[in-house]
This record gives sequence, C-alpha cells and structure tokens, in this order.
Amino acid sequence: MTLELPGDPLGTHRSLDPLGALPQPAWRLNNDTSLRYSTEILVDVDTLNIDAASFRQMEEASGEGGVGERILQTVRERGKQHNPVTGSGGMLLGRVAWVGSGAARRGVAPGDRVATLASLSLTPLRLEKIREIRPASAQVDVIGQAVIFASAPFARMPDDLPERLALALFDVAGAAPQAARRVNPGDRVLVLGAGGKSGLLCCAEARRRGASVVLGIEPHGPYADELRSLGLCDDVLQADARDPLAIRDVLASCGGEVDVAFSCVNVDGAEMAAILATRPRGCVYFFAMSTSFPRAALGAEGVGKDIDLHIGNGFAEGHAEHTLGLVRGAPALRALLERRYG
Repeated sequence: MTLELPGDPLGTHRSLDPLGALPQPAWRLNNDTSLRYSTEILVDVDTLNIDAASFRQMEEASGEGGVGERILQTVRERGKQHNPVTGSGGMLLGRVAWVGSGAARRGVAPGDRVATLASLSLTPLRLEKIREIRPASAQVDVIGQAVIFASAPFARMPDDLPERLALALFDVAGAAPQAARRVNPGDRVLVLGAGGKSGLLCCAEARRRGASVVLGIEPHGPYADELRSLGLCDDVLQADARDPLAIRDVLASCGGEVDVAFSCVNVDGAEMAAILATRPRGCVYFFAMSTSFPRAALGAEGVGKDIDLHIGNGFAEGHAEHTLGLVRGAPALRALLERRYG
C-alpha cells in the first residue's frame, strides 16, 4: 500500500521558496515524485507544450538547439517549467500513473491520457530527458513525471482528434470562450497575432458571434496567407503589432477604431497597438502572456483612452469542450490546425 502524506488541494505543500506559498508565484517547488500526497495525481509526461511567448524567448536567447537545455536547467532550478524571463510556462500531455485518495473525486484512473489545463508555472515537474523539440508547434517530447493538484483543471484527451492537435488547442483553450463573452453581434473586431493558435480561434469565434467586421493583423507571411484562405477575416493586414502608429494608420483605411481588440501576439511591446486601435469605451482583451500590465494601464492613461482592459485568463468554465466544439464545427480551420500541429 502506498503511504500517502496529507497535502493541501492548492498545492502549497510543494512550495519550497517561500515555504507554504501558492505554487504559481513560488520560486521553487518540490518536484520529488517519489513523495505521494493524498491531494495529488501523478502523471507520466510525454510532451510539454511550451507557451508561445516563452518558447520564442528561449529561442532568441539561445538558438533552437539551446531550448532543451534551458528547459532542463529551469526545471532543475525551480522544480517546474516556469520561465524566469517571461513568467509563463505552458501545459503538458501524459498518462495518469497514480491517484491520491483526496483526488479520486476528479474521476480519472491510472492509464488515462490527460492534458493539464493549468500552467506549467505551477506544476511540479521532474524531467529525465528531452527526446525531441518541434519549434513549429512549440512542443517538446520528454521523459518525466509531473504532479496535478486536486484543484488544478485538466482534460481527458478526445478520441476524434490527433493528440498533438488537441494538446495545442488545450494550451489556448481560454481564447475562444473569452471572445464569445466579449463580442456582440455587429461589433467591429481586431485580432493582433491573428494567424497563431489563439488568434485563429478568436477570429473564428468573433465570426460565429456575429461580428460585422473581423480584421486580422499577422506579420508572418505564410500565416497571413493561411488566414486569408479561411475567410474568417474581412481583411488580413501584414503589420508589426510592436508599431502602434503603423497599426493605427492601417486601420484608418479599414474603417477606423474597433469595438473589441484581442491581443494574441507572442512578443513584447504590443500593448499600445491594441489600445490605439480601440474606440472609447471599447474593450481590449490581452490573451498574450507577453503583456505588461503597467505598459497597458499607463499607456492607455497617457493617450487618454477610456477603454476596458482585460487581463487574459486562460481558464473559463467549460473552455476545453468549447474550443474543441468550435474546431470540430469548422472543417477548414480544423484542417489547417491539423496540418500545423497534428
């Protein structure tokens, strides 16, 4: 019989620095997976899906070949994949190895294939080996183990979609339902970073919600062409979201300011493009983990923009099924995503 230790459902028992802190803001977690706590689920990990901002930062800092070593170093130092530069993580795919008595209510059993819907920045992780790095999808195949806390969301893998595609969708599953909450019929909508995963989902959801105009900003030529082929946007503009004046000027030729803007970029410094693009009393939703709250708040103040600024929350009730349903119902979008991530 496995000896179970008592644990907090929020995972505070794993925090080492500082002791007893919530695991996401903690600098270091205890990733000793030989310890079994009643409030945990142990997972044998196959793949890490690194969030886009974090993967890009690691590539730029060390080159493609150095990403794996940076991940191993971070996990060794922090007990989790919590990028110290971007502050973000990602999520993982694996198979349940053990379920504590206090987590049995979550309804999974050893052998179940699951993906975490909580960030790697709060997930205790131990890695033995990096097997393969796939830059196009920001996914990294590994051998290791991780802990899911009793309070942390996760999803069973669907049986009608390729696992790698489902993993990529779960990584940004909050985007579509958050767009559904904020887009009203007749709205003019702008999506920055529209050709990436979350951007594509926001465009599709905005169209499904009855937006009168959907505009996509995508600087990467191949992604812009793929987005155009889907017909989700009234116009796809190739521009750099880090240049807010260029975005403002481009929009002037497309009807001017929008009611709702979604920032789905994976680079720093794009806050003001979304803010300048949005009408007074409009809404900006920052889904990107590269967003700086001080830059957004003080920048809006500085240009006299009275708009609602929403911090991206990757979790929304039922977000995994919402996103899978959106993709299942959009054959062309699904085909594109399968080619790219499946």
